[in-house]
Order: sequence, then C-alpha cells, then structure tokens
Amino acid sequence: MPTDTSPGPLRVLVFGGALRADSANARLAALVAWLISDTGAAVDLASMRDFDMPLYDGDMEAAEGLPPGALALRDRLDRSDAFVIASPEYNASVPGVLKNAIDWVSRVRPQPFKTKHAMLVSASPSLVGGNRGLWALRVPLEHLGTRVYPDMFSVADSYQAFAEDGALADSGLQQRLTETVAGFLSLVEADVRYVCLERRWYEFLGDRTDAAITQRAEA
Repeated sequence: MPTDTSPGPLRVLVFGGALRADSANARLAALVAWLISDTGAAVDLASMRDFDMPLYDGDMEAAEGLPPGALALRDRLDRSDAFVIASPEYNASVPGVLKNAIDWVSRVRPQPFKTKHAMLVSASPSLVGGNRGLWALRVPLEHLGTRVYPDMFSVADSYQAFAEDGALADSGLQQRLTETVAGFLSLVEADVRYVCLERRWYEFLGDRTDAAITQRAEA
C-alpha cells in the first residue's frame, strides 16, 4: 500500500530576546516569523516570557533540577529544525535574560543547541542597529555547537523603521531581510533534507564533531 514519504515543512522557532512585549525586537521577530511562514515553513513564534526562569544557580540545579522555563525552551528547540533570535543590544552585549536562558538550557543532556541552525537579527534605535550585541551573542551559541548563519541582519533607527502593517518602511531593507531569510532557510533545508551530506564544523578546516576540542560542547 503506497505511503506518503514526503518530508513535512521545516520547523523554525522564532523569539525576541527582550521581555518588553512591544519592543522593536518583538516586532522584528514577528516580521521574520511572517516571512518564514510565507515560504511554507512551520513557525513557532515565542516570547522570552514563555521561558521564565531564575538566575542560573548551580546549587538550585543540584537540588531541584532545571526550572520549567528552561525545559520549555529545550522542548521547543527540540521540536525545531532551526531557530531565529531577534535580540536587542544591552551595553554593547547580550541581554542578561537571554544569556541566562542559554546558560540554563546548556545544562540539558543531550545539549539542545548542538548542530541547530540559527539566524540572528536585531533592531535598535542606534545607528549601529544592535550589531555589537549580535557579535556577542554568537560567542556562546557557537561554543555550544550552534551553526550560526553568517549573514546577521540589523535594523537601525528602529523607532521609525516599521510601517503600520509590520513590514519595514524601507523597501530596500525589507527586500534584504526577505532574501536573508530565504538564504537561511535554503541552508537549513539542505542540512535537514539531504542527510547523506557528512556534517562538519565550518570554522576549522578538517575539524570533525567527534574531535576532542568539540566534546565539551557536544556533551
């Protein structure tokens, strides 16, 4: 009896890195989610408030295990082929609430960030558009084995950047975001669909995921 063996749609988790509901990065996350959905992929749009958790405390972890918010983020990462974070820049770095979530979830075994594809975007009222924060965010994610897409996207002057329909007011910038999302999804699809391709680390030529230098992130 014939069966349908076609793969389902790509599954992408999208969330903003700020707690404020009406933050520019929440709006950017919603826009990216819409662009991804428009390609036929399945989108899980979340908020940091969905992953409420205390500051990381090793004694708390030993006594109580991981908090529910960390496990919720783990579960939604596990159900996704890739994720997108729209993160603001706090003092030229990562928002504390986002870094704390990464630290908690990194304690899960098997470690859920390993080999996931990620795209990083940001919106900021400054002229640099939050780029410094995205470069800082790459560090812990890549350390944990996440395959961070090289083309990060940022929106400067965010108070004026969005039109009433939620798109970017600058048509050229909107087109670039659309193309960046499409390129990211193409890479994710190639990795998810074409499993015959051997997975390698791209940062270091010849390095393999079972090499000793990567075992800390793999564990």
